[in-house]
Parts: sequence; C-alpha cells; structure tokens
Amino acid sequence: MCQYVIPEWKELINSKRKAIKVKKGDQFIQEGTLSNGIYFVQQGIIKVHKEFQDSKERIVRFAKKGGIVGHRGLSSSQTQFPISATALVDSEVCFIPIEFFKNVLKGNPDLTYKMLMFYADELQESEQKSSNQIQQSVKGRLAYCILQLENTMGVDDYQYINIALSKTDIASYIGSTYESIYRMMLELENEKIIDTSNKRIKIVDRMKLLNYSKV
Repeated sequence: MCQYVIPEWKELINSKRKAIKVKKGDQFIQEGTLSNGIYFVQQGIIKVHKEFQDSKERIVRFAKKGGIVGHRGLSSSQTQFPISATALVDSEVCFIPIEFFKNVLKGNPDLTYKMLMFYADELQESEQKSSNQIQQSVKGRLAYCILQLENTMGVDDYQYINIALSKTDIASYIGSTYESIYRMMLELENEKIIDTSNKRIKIVDRMKLLNYSKV
C-alpha cells in the first residue's frame, strides 16, 4: 500500500495502521465475523481458507510478504468476512481499518488501479481453478498447483518452492483427498518430475509437469 500512495498520505496511514504478530497456527480472521479491516502481510505466509457444508476445509489461496488478506470482505456496505485466515509460519500483518482504507483508495488512484488489477488477477485464477476442477484429473490439478505455487511463492537457493505444505493442505487446495495426493505425488517423484524434502517441492522436469497441467 505505501508503495502506491502519494507522500501526503503516508503519515496518516502510519497513525492508523496496527502491526500484529501472528504465531504459526493462529487464526486471525474468522469466516462469518464482521469485516472490519484489511491485512497486509509484512512477514511470513498466510493460508486463506473456507469451510464448506461438508465441514471440510478448502484452501482458497496463500499470501506471502507483500500480499493482501481480508480484501474479500471489502464492500460498499457493512459485511462479513467470507473467508478465514491462518498463519502457516510465525508471521506479522499490518491491519488497516476498512473505512479508512476506503478513503485511502479514493485519494490514491495508483493504489486503486493496483487493487483493481489484483482483484482481476485473483478472479481469473479462481475461474481457472474452477475449470480445472471439472476438466482435469487429480494429477493435472496437482501439476497446475505446483507450477502456480512456484510462481507465487518463489524458490530458495536449492530451487525448492518457498512454502512447506502437508499433503492434506495440498488436497484441500486443489479439492482432492489425502490418499489421491499421496499417490500422485509418489508418481511424479517416480517419474523424476518433482523432488520433495520436508514438505517442500522442487520442480525437476518442468516440461513434463507443464504437459500434465494442461487440460
């Protein structure tokens, strides 16, 4: 946010924002509660998730440093958060009250434009995931997920994706089961397409993974 606001707003933003430390596993947004603000990720990794009628968790997206959480509760009227948010690692978020954030958007066209593009990109990604659910096999969805995570989270010096996810989390993210993800991960490793270490994934054969990810 501070990158795209005009200088005159920065001091006011500093007076309104609140830094919050969130320990690994702590949930700081509860689905169904009053939407009272926007969170900007300063450090760490956040899991954004929903609970469906079958009481199973569905992971919507992940947010890292520089990401936004809680924006789905932004509305022209008072509303509720449609998602929950939980820290996957010890994290720090910056809380901005929602009414103040609306005023910031009104006074900063560059920030408003970036938010518009952010919403557009997220909608496009959501539609792609919905299409994948219908048209792709579990293996194809898993391949797409791995490529998407690498693009979003980046890699370390050893080319492992910068996020540690259990097979349960991956299953929740792509709409599958633990058992299916276990089998598909094993197949991808046996085919020497990916490598795994401590819940982290490295792409070994990008072309084969791309081929699996295509509908």
